[in-house]
Formats: sequence, C-alpha cells, structure tokens
Amino acid sequence: QVQLVESGGGLVQAGGSLRLSCAASGSLRSIDKMRWYRQAPGKQRELVAAITSGGSVNYAESVKGRFTISRDNPKNTVYLQMNRLKPDDTAVYYCNVRLLAIGGSYWTENWGQGTQVTVSS
Repeated sequence: QVQLVESGGGLVQAGGSLRLSCAASGSLRSIDKMRWYRQAPGKQRELVAAITSGGSVNYAESVKGRFTISRDNPKNTVYLQMNRLKPDDTAVYYCNVRLLAIGGSYWTENWGQGTQVTVSS
C-alpha cells in the first residue's frame, strides 16, 4: 500500500508565497516522474509543474518564473514553491506520482488528497 500526503496549502494575499509538499510512503520500490496539478472551481484539472527522476523540470506557461518544483529523493517528497501568487492561482492542488510498488509488476499513477490554495486580492 502506498500513500501520498500533501501539506502546505492555505490562504495568502496576492504577492505572497506558499510551499506545498507531497510525501510518498509505504511499500515503495521506485519513483519516476512527480507532478503537481491544480483544479479551480468549474475548470478542468491542469498540469502545473513536473519533475523527472533525473531532475528535469517543466512548467505551465502561467506559472513560469513564479513557481519552482523540486524533489528530495531520499525522502520520496516533491515540493512546489509558489511565489508572487495571484488570485488566479486559487485552486485545489494535487500531487501525482508515477511509482512502482514493492511486489508490483507495473508502474502506477497515484494521486494525493489535494490541498486548497486560496489567494486573496
């Protein structure tokens, strides 16, 4: 059994910063790509940032220069540092981790429970 636990969401004023964390635990064998998605009310879930096991990153155009994704492999944790937040960043943020469980025979996509980020103007 594998679990993803997110933390770090909250309420912040425009221009402020937040740092999200997503820690994977349980019967882990290997972790591949780690991603952050977000979903605003009435909108589809969108990819915000991704990082490969080798550290290559990519970002949505709307967050480039403001958000930074990173990972701590020994801790099986991915982070999203969000700076210069805007009201349009308000959404539920989800981590997504592609992993191989101990005893598993194929890679699976796993989701965190989501954490609310609210940016006030």
